[in-house]
Amino acid sequence: MAKNKTTVDCFQALSDPNRREILMMLTKEKQNINAIADNFNISRPAVSKHIKVLYDSGFITITTQGRERYCELQQQGFDELREWISFFEAYWTKELRRLENFLHAKHGRKKK
Repeated sequence: MAKNKTTVDCFQALSDPNRREILMMLTKEKQNINAIADNFNISRPAVSKHIKVLYDSGFITITTQGRERYCELQQQGFDELREWISFFEAYWTKELRRLENFLHAKHGRKKK
């Protein structure tokens, strides 16, 4: 398949535990769709739908080798997630610094 444009929100893609499990499986190695489906107690069409969501959100790529289609992790979906987390990490770091400065200022005044 050609490189996809992200059409599914990364959080929507990660909302399902089956999709999160597929991503974890793919951290070990790329796998064909049948091998992935063998790890679940749901129908193959259901697994295919989960794979499509992961593909549409940029978390995986799908390549054809002979008659098999292989799934492999792709960074694109994780980039959107990383940006979102980084924003809130910076926010909370700033807020905790403000609290720390406030406590130092308050503590310093009490000692004098």
